[in-house]
Amino acid sequence: MAEVLILCYHAVSEKFPASLSVSPGAVEVQLRTLVRRGYRGATFSDALAQTQEGKTLVVTFDDAYRSVVRLGYPILAELGLPATVFAPTAYVGTERPMGWDGIDRWHRTAHEAELVPCSWNELEMLVDAGWEVGSHTRTHPRLTELSDAELATELRGSRRDCEQHLGIPCRSIAYPYGAVDGRVADAVADAGYLFAAELPGSFRVPSASLRWPRVGLYHRDAPWRFRLKTARLTRALRGTAVWGVLDRTRQVGGPLAIGGLELLIANDQFTSSGLA
Repeated sequence: MAEVLILCYHAVSEKFPASLSVSPGAVEVQLRTLVRRGYRGATFSDALAQTQEGKTLVVTFDDAYRSVVRLGYPILAELGLPATVFAPTAYVGTERPMGWDGIDRWHRTAHEAELVPCSWNELEMLVDAGWEVGSHTRTHPRLTELSDAELATELRGSRRDCEQHLGIPCRSIAYPYGAVDGRVADAVADAGYLFAAELPGSFRVPSASLRWPRVGLYHRDAPWRFRLKTARLTRALRGTAVWGVLDRTRQVGGPLAIGGLELLIANDQFTSSGLA
């Protein structure tokens, strides 16, 4: 039976203590584990556009931090895996720290340099290496809070930026903060995107191609937590109505023990702290 597992990372760093940062060592161990399990890599758009056989692993990076090129790319190259980077295009190439709700707390700190994005040349290098570059809008707003005109500007402008700088079609987008509703999904389709990624608490989605669920991975994900998050049974459970009950119980009553494991894997959106 075909299986597509889509992961979502952000920054890669040995020293950055932000929740969105994962150490290079952890990234390597996590991906190597999945490769040993028989997963083979594909970009986000290719995995959804083509019929897959066996186990397919899609690695995505939101925000296009420069650390993805410097520390993430060598790991994936060694493992023979491509990836997809979702870029907020108004920041790409500025050589300045990116800033929006959730990461601006790191401005004017010792970790400010971690917020510098890739250049267009670096993204082009990734494309040449078999990676995909998709849109993460232009300025990383919560799309559900924008007017129709603002929404169109963010979506169409970012797609145009990618295509002009990279010279290839931009087929995919990831929703900043995981913020998406029916209006936003319709606008994404109108802007010409074929595939869209989100970070839902539940894996029950109304339209897979424009609301495709990913497993978010973060600083706090110890090895046991990573195994639980990526387990096929867990992902299947997150696609059922039962998950909503479990998650509500967890939020009201604290950690919910199931079979001796703490079920602390719901709500990967981090919308309240702006980390998606």
